[in-house]
Amino acid sequence: MHRPLHRLIRVFLAVLLTIGASAGCATKSGYGTGDELIASEERIPDQAIRERAPQETGTPVTRTSPGMRAELSARNATGAERTILPDVLFDFDRATLRIDALPVLDANAKKLTDEGTKRILLEGRGDEMGTSAYNLVLGERRAKAVRSYLKQLGLDIDLRTTSYGKDRPLCFEHQQECWQKNRSVHFVVKE
Repeated sequence: MHRPLHRLIRVFLAVLLTIGASAGCATKSGYGTGDELIASEERIPDQAIRERAPQETGTPVTRTSPGMRAELSARNATGAERTILPDVLFDFDRATLRIDALPVLDANAKKLTDEGTKRILLEGRGDEMGTSAYNLVLGERRAKAVRSYLKQLGLDIDLRTTSYGKDRPLCFEHQQECWQKNRSVHFVVKE
C-alpha cells in the first residue's frame, strides 16, 4: 500500500513539473495567451513628436541657406510636370486622408484620366518635427494612402510612391503654414 501512494505522488510531481516547464517555455517560444509575450518583448519606444508653437508673425525664419534652398527647389522639381495638380495635405503626425483631401483627389484623378496620363509619382513628405527616419516612413505611408484611394476610384495608371520625409521640403520657413505644406503628397506626372 505504501508503494502505490509513493508512485502516485511521483507521477503527480512529474506532471506538475512538466506543466510548469512547458508553461515557461511557451512564453519564450511564442506559445501562450499573448499577454506574457507583450511583457517579455523588447520594444524600442518611439520618440514623442511634439508640434512646435507657431512663431510670431513678421519675417519668416529659416535655417536653410539661400544656396541650399535653390538646390532643394531644383531637386523638388522632379519629373516633366505637364499639369499642375494640387497637393494632398495631411494632419500633424498622421497618414490618414483628411475630409478636405477627398475632393482634391477626385479632381486630380479626373484630370489625370482626361489627359491620358500613363504614369505618376506620388511624393510623400513630412514636416521638420521628428527624425529623418520617422518622417521617411510617415511620408511613405501618406503616399501609399493616396495611391490606395486613387486605385479605389478606378484610376488605371502606373502609380508609384516615394518618400522624401523632411529632407526635401517644399517650403522652407519655420512657421505653421509652411509645416502644413510639407505634410503632403505631391503629384509628379512622369508620362
